[in-house]
Amino acid sequence: MPRHLERTQWIASPPLAPGDGPIDLAHLARMSLGDAALEREVLSLFVAQSDRLIGALSALPRDGRELAHKLKGSAHAIGAFAVADAAARLEHVLMSGAEPAEPLAALSEAVARARNAIEAILGKPSKRI
Repeated sequence: MPRHLERTQWIASPPLAPGDGPIDLAHLARMSLGDAALEREVLSLFVAQSDRLIGALSALPRDGRELAHKLKGSAHAIGAFAVADAAARLEHVLMSGAEPAEPLAALSEAVARARNAIEAILGKPSKRI
């Protein structure tokens, strides 16, 4: 059979309009290949990492843009799209040299909402680091 007629296996993409909650559970399930233990592990890792990164970003370090970029990637991976969007805004503001107070506050709030959702998913308060 000619190559152009072969059946292609498509991989699902993240939704263009993520779910209403702080964590897109369908995206998380796809990214963890449906492994519930892996979902719990990556959610726990995100809580710890986001705590560290928000703490570091609050001091507005020289590498703040890189820290915001790291948080953006982690948030995308677990389906925390509001966090990813807020981190992208902060990253842009830090690159432009504009005042970062408002985008940093918005990012902190988005992270807090995501952590609350993760605590509900995990069934217990997350350990703060």
